[in-house]
Amino acid sequence: MIRSKSRIYGGRLIAMITLVDALSSCWFGYCQGVFAGVLVSDDFKITFPETLDANISGITSSCFFLGAFAGSIMAFITGDKLGRRKTIALGLILNLIGAALQFSAFHLPQMIIGRLVNGFGIGLTSTTTPVYLSECAKSQHRGKLVAIGASSNVTMFSLANWISYALYFQHGALQWRFPLAFQIIFFFIISPLLYFVPESPRWLLLAGKDHSALEVLARLAGKDVPMDNGVVAAELRSIKSAIDLEREDRAPMKDVLCFRDKTHNFRRLILSCGTQFMQQFSGINALGFYLPTLLTQNVGFNQEMSRLITALSGTVYLVSAFGSLVFIDRFGRRKMMLYGSIAMGLCHLIASLSLKESEDSFSKRKLMGNVTTAMFIVYHVFFGISWATVPWVYSAEVNSLGWRTRGAAAATATNWLGGFVVTQFTKVGIDNLQWAFYLIFGAFCFCYFPVVLLFYPETSNRSLEDMDEMFVRNPSVIVLGKKEMTHQNRPMSFIDAEAQRVARV
Repeated sequence: MIRSKSRIYGGRLIAMITLVDALSSCWFGYCQGVFAGVLVSDDFKITFPETLDANISGITSSCFFLGAFAGSIMAFITGDKLGRRKTIALGLILNLIGAALQFSAFHLPQMIIGRLVNGFGIGLTSTTTPVYLSECAKSQHRGKLVAIGASSNVTMFSLANWISYALYFQHGALQWRFPLAFQIIFFFIISPLLYFVPESPRWLLLAGKDHSALEVLARLAGKDVPMDNGVVAAELRSIKSAIDLEREDRAPMKDVLCFRDKTHNFRRLILSCGTQFMQQFSGINALGFYLPTLLTQNVGFNQEMSRLITALSGTVYLVSAFGSLVFIDRFGRRKMMLYGSIAMGLCHLIASLSLKESEDSFSKRKLMGNVTTAMFIVYHVFFGISWATVPWVYSAEVNSLGWRTRGAAAATATNWLGGFVVTQFTKVGIDNLQWAFYLIFGAFCFCYFPVVLLFYPETSNRSLEDMDEMFVRNPSVIVLGKKEMTHQNRPMSFIDAEAQRVARV
């Protein structure tokens, strides 16, 4: 069979799908970074004097996360019905509307509604684009490609900080309206790209559109690869067999929630949600939204220096996040999470103790303030290399096909809900606990090491269909000491199981 002609195929097509994910993540990252500078703008405080109250400031920042949480839940409910491309398109339209409401706001209710709508759209796209990419990419490249998206998030987070610093020297509404309006450019870049990329072949098979799925797999395979090519046909059979087996063994929801189904879907959903919970409660958004405030109030820097340090820290974060591309497939997901958690916990511990010393001894305030600042920058290095990217890759990989969108949506919803909690209470925590506030995040980070060590299986160098085999063969929640669950290389038993699936159809 000859597929329909297309100029976009193979590596070029994967690059375009990766670009859709990366640019969507850019918008996500920009939204996370831009409001820290907006909140400290003098004109913003004059226009919205209510935000001088810590609680009102917190809800104005964190309502974005509530909207994103609702968007993730919507993706959970409708993602498999709409498909990947339509869900992303809906999210982009809502992002556009939300951004327009924000930069044109003169009253706080409009600003909050804009942030809620913008967040809802980001919730849809941040849930769907990693899943879409992971379902199109080959297993040996999947980790790096999905990590590019997560790293792109950090790119625009960093750019948002630099825009904030550059506009510090401006006066009037431009200082905060321009950064909020700038994000609209993403809509006009991503939308044309989305038009030219196909639907996910795995979703097409899930929806019963076998012929369309075969055509997309042939396009992903390369130029002039026919639809009846042996490799393409074998891949289709393997995916279709996995779907059929999942449907044959489908258990009632009660059994799924009680961990009695063969493929342990609810356990896998909890694992993916757990990575996002741990990411948020490592303290990244506490620094992302309030680092300028912290540096001004607690460390003693003026506003200009605080913005500059925040921008520099964001740049370090950016370089580190792209550094994760070197390590994520080389070391695997488990090692990245294990070592990253210990390193981040140490940074929080040293930063907190330095802040305490600066409060107890005025003569050491400058020195201890510099140590604190250095620790926050080093924290961004370790977070960028490990926890910035791994949770997004992990939640897109670990769930079964029938639960992949729901698993990713639940994980992303956990991320947004955690972000809301952290952002809402960080300002109040800093005001009341001072130096001790960051000890809380340090304790969380140290706790992640045994959790990952005991409960989290390795997902690198495995096909998405291998994940079902992995949980069927290893039903125990404890993975430590089981090579099939923790070894970085693909086990031979999974290769044999794939051959049996291909032969079965």
